Amino acid sequence: MALWMFLAVFVVLLSGYPVAFVLSGTALMFAALGLQLDAFDADFLMALPNRLFGIMNNETLIAVPLFVFMGVMLERAKIAESLLEAMSELFASVPGGLGIAVTIVGMLMAASTGIVGATVVTMGLLSLPTMLKRNYDPAISCGIICASGTLGQIIPPSIVLVLLGDVISSAYQQAQLEMGVFAPETISVGDLFAGAILPGLLLVILYLIYISVTAWLSPDKMPKPDITERQQTGFYWRVAKSLLPPLMLMLAVLGSIIGGLATPTEAASVGAVGALLLAIISKQLSKDTLQEVMRDTTRITSMVFMILIGAALFSLVFRGFEGDELIIELLSELPGGKVGAMFSVMLVMFLLGFVLDFIEITFVIVPIVGPVLLTMGVDPVWLGIMIALNLQTSFLTPPFGFALFYLRGVAPDEVTTGQIYKGVMPFIIIQLLLLGVLAYFPEIATWLPSYIYA
Repeated sequence: MALWMFLAVFVVLLSGYPVAFVLSGTALMFAALGLQLDAFDADFLMALPNRLFGIMNNETLIAVPLFVFMGVMLERAKIAESLLEAMSELFASVPGGLGIAVTIVGMLMAASTGIVGATVVTMGLLSLPTMLKRNYDPAISCGIICASGTLGQIIPPSIVLVLLGDVISSAYQQAQLEMGVFAPETISVGDLFAGAILPGLLLVILYLIYISVTAWLSPDKMPKPDITERQQTGFYWRVAKSLLPPLMLMLAVLGSIIGGLATPTEAASVGAVGALLLAIISKQLSKDTLQEVMRDTTRITSMVFMILIGAALFSLVFRGFEGDELIIELLSELPGGKVGAMFSVMLVMFLLGFVLDFIEITFVIVPIVGPVLLTMGVDPVWLGIMIALNLQTSFLTPPFGFALFYLRGVAPDEVTTGQIYKGVMPFIIIQLLLLGVLAYFPEIATWLPSYIYA
């Protein structure tokens, strides 16, 4: 019954019905069927109020609306627009300079907002017309925008890492209790933020190397602009004025968490207030803008929490049909032990990333497989970073990658879907390469958290 319920969810999801109601509705239908067949204990449904109360009292999740507000406000304040103009001028004399500028701006926007869809759409609207105007190859242009836009998955402060931190923390405690450890250790969102810094920077460096090498080998695909385009008057002041505000905001948020000065929730409030101040300073804040930001924040936050509630109900019914024991049995019998189980879970998550958003995967899949992998001895921080990087890769992969859909929606008509698919392929290879390196050297993710919180 557990497997049939899983299959039913994916079938209904393909109809386009809202995910939160698919999860909860399917769970209730199978619970009713199980009660009729005397194959389900109704006491599992009685645990739902406690689950909901736990969600309401979870201080970590308060960071979600605050980070969403920060991201939406920065988007509306046109911080990315001025930043892209300044960085384009700064790298004008470098081969592939515009591509490098787009990647760096994408990284800073990812670190400032953590919202993949907003970053891809913003970068697509701002930079793609400019890149095409400067005779950049459309495929390479689309690949750079999609890849830099999805950096919000792995570079903190990422909403993905906030949600993963909460779920993996619960799974880690559950795994320790099952192993007989009744004073369990915990991990925090701060641990995942610290663990993601080195892999995130390494990924950006690999992107920049690829862009530079491509521009050097094929200058016709990324031609240099005429250096006289740079307007020298007040140039460095414009760069500093555009670069420093988002950089200071990023350092304030991350520094307060990693330095132990604030919890992720408190740091998120620092980010939200900082974004509001940047909007005021840039004179982009009006009553209408504030209303739009609040409306978007409410809509996105409501979607996240409705999915979380639906996933909680789905998880309870799944456990009622002994689905968790089935997963444990399946993973334990796989060849290769811990390595085989980890590879299988990563492969399944990669494929699920085609049809599910990271929120559904985080709330539905991770609570089921997380305790099993952690019981096998997998490091929780490394597991969280591997999942985030894996989902980022699946969001880039044709034909269903979410980032591709976001860019397709704002790309000019002359840019074909085939060009978008072709452009992201080298970046997918780079991310798979980094996943392999991270799998072989887990210390890339675990060293910094152990050093900071030693």
